[in-house]
Amino acid sequence: MKKIIRSLKYKLNKLLKLNWVIYFIFIIVKSYILLLHVKIENEKKWLKHVKNGGLVLLCGFHQHFFSIFRYFKKYKKFKPIAMVSKSNDGDRVAPFAHYTGWQVARGSSSFGGKQAMEEIINALSKGKSFIGLNLVDGPRGPIGKVKPGAIRIAQKSGAFIVPFFVIAESSWHLNSWDNFMIPKPFSKVIIKFGNMIKTDSINNSKDFEEKRKSLEKIMSPYLVI
Repeated sequence: MKKIIRSLKYKLNKLLKLNWVIYFIFIIVKSYILLLHVKIENEKKWLKHVKNGGLVLLCGFHQHFFSIFRYFKKYKKFKPIAMVSKSNDGDRVAPFAHYTGWQVARGSSSFGGKQAMEEIINALSKGKSFIGLNLVDGPRGPIGKVKPGAIRIAQKSGAFIVPFFVIAESSWHLNSWDNFMIPKPFSKVIIKFGNMIKTDSINNSKDFEEKRKSLEKIMSPYLVI
């Protein structure tokens, strides 16, 4: 029985990597999100900064990805770039990012992360991109744990960190490491951005860790665990 289950999982994973299957899922998800009543909070200040030529690194949790990807399409004129893991999940997420006009740097804290971070840092610091995206607790958690990559990218590129959160009036949560959230149809959803965070005050490893913990403290109350 276990062999049969493993075989089915393997075949399903292969199927979910096919471009036409991913695009079909993308269309379904995109249409589903139209059923949500989405409200945006605290976007104006950081968006004005970007429009004036500034750099921003948007930081969120994996749990909130479902609700944001369609709205984040509006940022494609700023040549945005997202860090996506080289895992099976990443293989499915990367095309979603491309379909919404985002560039993708593949890598994570567990595999290929250094190369992906350098790609994002290079894109931001050289004006190839003005917005970066990092899901801070990936690729496999633990849930709510902010990895050092986000701080490092912001510090080396000169970008401001802008955390974002998703608050759903009513939602389902998958039985996954990130307790992945899917808002229920017709529910109210708030995509809320935090204040812009500087990293230019980091001078040593202690400062770095304090900034990482501070970001984690700001973001973690918005998780559903």
